[in-house]
Amino acid sequence: MTKESVVGADVQLASEAGCHLFSGCGFPAPGLNEFDFKPIFSVGGVDFNKPMLLSIVAALLVVGFFWAAFAKPKLVPGKLQLVGEIGYDFVKRSIVLETIGKKGEKYVPMLVSMFFFVWFMNIMSIIPFAQFPVTAAIAFPAGLAAIVWITYMTLTFKKHGFVGGLKNLCWPSGIPGWVMFILVPIEFFSNIFVRPFTLAVRAFANMFAGHLLIVMFSIASWYLLSPSLGALYGSASFVVAIGLTAFELLVQFLQAYIFVMLASSYIAGALEEAH
Repeated sequence: MTKESVVGADVQLASEAGCHLFSGCGFPAPGLNEFDFKPIFSVGGVDFNKPMLLSIVAALLVVGFFWAAFAKPKLVPGKLQLVGEIGYDFVKRSIVLETIGKKGEKYVPMLVSMFFFVWFMNIMSIIPFAQFPVTAAIAFPAGLAAIVWITYMTLTFKKHGFVGGLKNLCWPSGIPGWVMFILVPIEFFSNIFVRPFTLAVRAFANMFAGHLLIVMFSIASWYLLSPSLGALYGSASFVVAIGLTAFELLVQFLQAYIFVMLASSYIAGALEEAH
């Protein structure tokens, strides 16, 4: 028997429904296959997979919620309008105005939409039958980070001009001139390239790791069930999976908050005379 056939047999055993601890098969540890989704259908030559469909659902939920909340606004708000106003005011007052100030009013709709879109995509990881955080696919946070990058770069050069914009991006105020030959390249590279990269990776990495942990302990809950002490092992793993899911709820909200807060800080920097 070849090595390849042995490995293939192990994988087959590990994936069987009856695979448990002490049953002779290895633990079916999750891997990158958990993030590999095959196309479900195609439209006009474009293949749609699960993350793409979930992102569309998240976008429709955001649009549908705010449309329903504010389609017919009332002086004394109803329950749905009240929830919408609370969510809108939270992003506006706690993030945008605190970071940008009054001049950030015009960017509130964009940042509110971005906050709830990121949050709803994250929440998909705990929705039955969805069970995948869309931001764990790097293309989605990268696309949002590109929007933020285009926004603050456009504002930088629109407000300060070409030379002034470069100075805003690369020339920190209040720094002795003799260290500028070191700081200018660092600031240039950081503000133009590192910012969008870290903005995307931060959202992606947290959701990627959280999803992988939940999947691992969920699989372990079944795998650890065995005739001898199996209920104890499996129950312990199941409790950990539930705890991780509860913790993930907090992380999902915080990642949306941090994403929009950083986007607001980059816009604020673009609008400032110096930084």
